[in-house]
Amino acid sequence: MEPIIYTMVRDEDWREARAGSVYRGSAEDARDGFLHFSTAAQLRESAAKHRAGQRDLWLLAADAAALGPALRWEPASGGKRPGLFPHLYGPLPLTALRWSMPLPLQADGTHLFPEEIP
Repeated sequence: MEPIIYTMVRDEDWREARAGSVYRGSAEDARDGFLHFSTAAQLRESAAKHRAGQRDLWLLAADAAALGPALRWEPASGGKRPGLFPHLYGPLPLTALRWSMPLPLQADGTHLFPEEIP
C-alpha cells in the first residue's frame, strides 16, 4: 500500500484541528465511524464524488505507517468501488501529517491538485 494517504478537510474543521493536536473528522466521518482517506490514485475520483464544487477545502497528506493499527484498508461503498481505501478508526494525530495545503476550486468546479496526484 502507499506510504502517503490523503483526506480533504473543510476549512472550519481544519482550523479547529490546528487549535489542538488531532483532527477528529467531519460529520460524514462521524456517521460512518471512521475518517475517510484516499490514495493518490483514488483522490480525484473521491473529490469528484464527495467534494464536487466545495470551496474552502484543505488537502492533508498523512504518513500511513505513522497511523498504526487504527488504519485499515477496506472496500468502499459496500464494495462497489474498485480497490481498497484507507479508513482511520480514530482521530488523526497532526504529528502524522507530512503536509497540508489549500485545495482551490477551479472555474470548472474541479479542484486543483498538486502535481504528485495523478
